[in-house]
This record gives sequence, C-alpha cells and structure tokens, in this order.
Amino acid sequence: MATDKEFIEYVCEQIRETGEVTYKKMFGEYMAYVNAKPVLLVCDNTVYVKQVDAIQEFMQDAEKGIPYKGAKEHYILDIDDSELSENVVKALEKVTPLPKPRKKK
Repeated sequence: MATDKEFIEYVCEQIRETGEVTYKKMFGEYMAYVNAKPVLLVCDNTVYVKQVDAIQEFMQDAEKGIPYKGAKEHYILDIDDSELSENVVKALEKVTPLPKPRKKK
C-alpha cells in the first residue's frame, strides 16, 4: 500500500514550523525535506526517522519498523504528536547533511 498524497501533505503541515518543508515522491512513497535536508521517510502512511543519537532522547519509547524491504530499522514517529514531531525534526535537521549534488550525464 503506497502513501496517500493527503497523508504526506498532513505530515508536512504538522512540521511546517521547523523550516522550509517540501516533499518528493520516490518509488510510490515519499521523502520529506526540511531546509532541503531529507529528514522523514513516509511509507505506507507511516512516518519513519533514522535512528541517530540526536533524537534518541525523544524516541526512546518509540515503536520501530522497517520502511521497505532491505532497509535498516527506523523509529516510527507519531506525527499526530505535533510537539514531538517538531522536536525530532528540528534535531534531525541540525545533524542531517544536505544531499550531494547529482552529476549531470
């Protein structure tokens, strides 16, 4: 089951206060970006975040899951908790590098 467009728009609305929020469709699922940095992976209407030290304090009791076959285990973010979501996204944005520019063919 792929993520609904309405759901990714809801996710972006929940984190709108964290910076410039955009999203891209990728293989039927979505990546949400804050200030051009990839911070949230949205698969099957579930929000996943990488397990990094910067958010461990916020996510210590969070459920974990695999967003897609072959992926590492991620935290599952309760996007309905706007305070938690904003804190996690702000922390992730600080430690996530900008994607490397793609080489032109």
